[in-house]
Amino acid sequence: MNEALLYDVQNVSKTVPGPKGDLTILHSIRMGIAKQESISIVGASGSGKTTLLHLLGGLDFPSSGRIMFQAQDIAAYSWSKLTDFRNSQIGFVFQFHHLLPEFSALENVAMPGLIHSPHPKKTMARARETLNLVGLSGLEHQPVATLSGGERQLAAIARALLLQPQVILADEPTGNLDEDNGERVGDLLVYLNKEMATTLIVVTHNLALAGKMRRQIQLRSGALYEN
Repeated sequence: MNEALLYDVQNVSKTVPGPKGDLTILHSIRMGIAKQESISIVGASGSGKTTLLHLLGGLDFPSSGRIMFQAQDIAAYSWSKLTDFRNSQIGFVFQFHHLLPEFSALENVAMPGLIHSPHPKKTMARARETLNLVGLSGLEHQPVATLSGGERQLAAIARALLLQPQVILADEPTGNLDEDNGERVGDLLVYLNKEMATTLIVVTHNLALAGKMRRQIQLRSGALYEN
């Protein structure tokens, strides 16, 4: 085990029940991820991309093998440690923004911190900072329902950044956006990786976005290939 790695994925397989027996989603995945890397994961639908992202984020666990984060097996975490890992170490960005439309951008971004922090004023100040960082200064009090698709996705990224995670896991972050907004979101993710030293792992069908990452990984039928 290499303790210098942020992630060490050790011979990971994932199977799920299927109508004709167990279905292998991921097969014997081995990879290391260093701090501050940027990685794209591409592949056909059903190749295991999102499953791998969920394993890295502690949203699911391998059927066999281990995923080590800072030399500790994620699957061996206690429930409280796993919850803290998801909340403080990982920032999730999904294809759909999962914002609450009746609340403002600021309220949506601050919500994860308000749930866990005893300092609401500091949380709100941090939420304003992250909205400014992603280019939404001046829109913080706008109801999410009135924002454009691109602005909603930027707000979702701001929410993911609120607790200053080490890792951003982005699952098709530009999938619902037009070309211009997709470019804007992609450029922001690259900026966060380079300027804020955030490890960035992106699942995408967008080859232009994939090409912005320093490493490109392909999944084919659950097996990993690296360019």
